[in-house]
Amino acid sequence: MSQQEAIKLFDSKRIRTVWDEEQEKWFFSIVDVVAVLTDSVNPTDYLKKMRKREPELEKGWGQIVTPLSYQTAGGKQKINFADAEGVLRLVQSIPSPKAEPFKRWMAQVAAERLNQLQDPELSIQQALRDYKRLGYSDNWINQRLKSIEIRKDLTDQWDKHGVQEGQEYATLTDIIYQAWSGKTAREYKKFKGLKKENLRDNMTNEELVLNMLAELSTTSITKARDPKTMEENKQCAAEGGNVARVARQELESKTGREVVSPLSAKRFFEGQDPKLGLEEK
Repeated sequence: MSQQEAIKLFDSKRIRTVWDEEQEKWFFSIVDVVAVLTDSVNPTDYLKKMRKREPELEKGWGQIVTPLSYQTAGGKQKINFADAEGVLRLVQSIPSPKAEPFKRWMAQVAAERLNQLQDPELSIQQALRDYKRLGYSDNWINQRLKSIEIRKDLTDQWDKHGVQEGQEYATLTDIIYQAWSGKTAREYKKFKGLKKENLRDNMTNEELVLNMLAELSTTSITKARDPKTMEENKQCAAEGGNVARVARQELESKTGREVVSPLSAKRFFEGQDPKLGLEEK
């Protein structure tokens, strides 16, 4: 299966999804679907009880569920997904006033993806709408969308130079983070109080810009050096990150404050501190 991971929003709640390019259809995380339909604090336990309650559902479970590898905070993990048909079977077993709106939402998600395949610009517009619904500022959204483009250019270069998606991507990304921010991705997320959340979605404008500079520099250095081995790619990543480190240190010397910040969208939107925000004032 050639797949593309994504986060979709239903009723402002996140649902992990995977697009199967070969079958041209979405797969939805079962536990996330149960969570949004039931508002259960333990959707995994809800699923277990539902399967025990319905022998026919339990009998056909293997036809409903498709275990897929999904990138989590702890690395790639197998998570149970279901296609639209499988999700509709689950919805039949869940008494929820959200059932009908959810069905319409799934149909909309499918239609939007097919349209985006014809016009990639629609993908950018959809991402913009999703970030606005989550409460991000227009200025931050513009930076984030640009960072996605720059990241894509970098991973394209990695592909061309023999870097394998997954662990090798993660290794080079860690080198870049470490070089410019002084923290690995894991350390950076811990500093911001994050777990499964996307690190870039929780960066301030300054952090985003410096990370873009680091990745853009790595892309340019990789093109110029034409690395043949993983070690050579690591050197390019370190040098690209160092370009942004110099910029960070210069900025900090002028402002008298550190750029790498514990501020995060998670803390801001959950209201842990109403003074927090993602934009530096």
